[in-house]
Order: sequence, then C-alpha cells, then structure tokens
Amino acid sequence: MTSTDGALTFARFAYPPNELGYCGPDAAAELLERVDAASAGPGLRALAQQFAGAWPYLELIAAANRIADPLDRRVVEAYWIGNPLLDNVDARLFADSLTDRFFPLLRRNRERLLAPLDAGAVPHHGFHVFGVYPWVGLLREGQVDDALLVLDRCRIRWGRVESIAADTVTIRSRPLVWDGRRLELGRPRIESALTGRDGHELAADLRPGDMCALHWDWVCQPLTPTQLRALRYYTRRQLAAVNSVAFPAPASVLA
Repeated sequence: MTSTDGALTFARFAYPPNELGYCGPDAAAELLERVDAASAGPGLRALAQQFAGAWPYLELIAAANRIADPLDRRVVEAYWIGNPLLDNVDARLFADSLTDRFFPLLRRNRERLLAPLDAGAVPHHGFHVFGVYPWVGLLREGQVDDALLVLDRCRIRWGRVESIAADTVTIRSRPLVWDGRRLELGRPRIESALTGRDGHELAADLRPGDMCALHWDWVCQPLTPTQLRALRYYTRRQLAAVNSVAFPAPASVLA
C-alpha cells in the first residue's frame, strides 16, 4: 500500500507544473484522472520515472534510507513535503548525485551548485527550486518580479483554507519576499487556488480551517500537523542555505 499511496501523492504534487508544460511527460490529463480515481499501477510509475528533475531525488532518498521503492510513501513525502529521511542522506552522496546529473553545468559552476549543501541543504524539492533553478541568481541580478513569482509558485507552500466555492478555494498563505539580499517569508495574504477541473479532483474533502499544501495554482492535499511542521522546517532550512551563498545560483533546464 505504501507504493500505491506514494505514487498517488507523487502525482498530486507533480500535476500542477506538468499541467503548465514545465516538467515531465505530456500527461497532465492522465495524472489528474488517476489521482481522482485513486488508480496507480505500473502506468503511474512509468509516468513518474519521466520526471527528470524529481525522480533522481526519490532514488537518492530511497537508497540512503535502504528503502527499495522510490515511490514508497515515506520517500515521496520526504521530497515534496519533508521528513527525517532527508537527514539520512549523506552530504557527500548528495553532492555526487548532483555532480552526476549536472556535469555540463558543474564544469563551470560546481561551487555555486554545491555550496548550499555545506549550509545544510538536503534533497528536498525546495533545494531544486532555490538551489538549481536560475531564479535566485536572477533576483540577485535585479530581475525581481518574474523571478520572485516563479520561486513562490514553484515551491511547495502551505496555507489555511478560508472558503470554498466549487473547485476554487480561498487560501491564506505567506508569500516569498526579497529584500535585495535575502529570500524570506512575508506576511500572510489571501490567494485563490484550484482543487479540481472537469469533474476530476486533485484535492478533495477540504474544509475551512484546514491547512494544505499548494504547488503553482493548485491545492495538492491537506496537511497533518506533523507534515505542516516538516514543510515549514525544511522550507526555512533551504532558504537559509541558499541565502548563505554569496553568489548567483546556477541555471538549469531540468525540471
């Protein structure tokens, strides 16, 4: 059951950027339909393996924790939300994995990519967003508005459900802000997010007051108190690691 649960959780978080065409195969409709029907199976595993950005992190986390299946629920949760499995990944193994994956990039930017690891970065989705993508570097070059928007939407963020109307919910969440030197969490604000489309639900059974995880313009799932604490902790930990690096982050075309 853990692999089935993990595969469906992976699909919930992978769907929003896939629907926008940013990463993975051209399979957004299938991902949403499978989540809505709770249908995992080998087809969903095959789709997950085509996410070139996320899948190697799952393999790394699973191997470091001696878990056979990268789609084990605990592994998937560690990558998207965060849990103690991340702290079992040796920094040297993490660095070796990044070197293997991004060798053309590292020939010029090895120190820039690996420096956050010395400051406590772990193989969480937040590392990929803040440490691998070029957006933090663009912020430091003064290209603020678009870069900040992408960073805020691409990270997994948390929020409280304020109201629900059909497939749209109103959420109170804390956006990223940039003070010219550091990325931080700003004051809470109200935003809208989707829970479903065309009769298919990505996140169901939400109620006002629930805390939930969001990716791009979608609610992915409710968060338990433990998951909420973990997402807050690993997000802040990754922000601190990237803020400690005094030079622009490297560019990457992988999603």
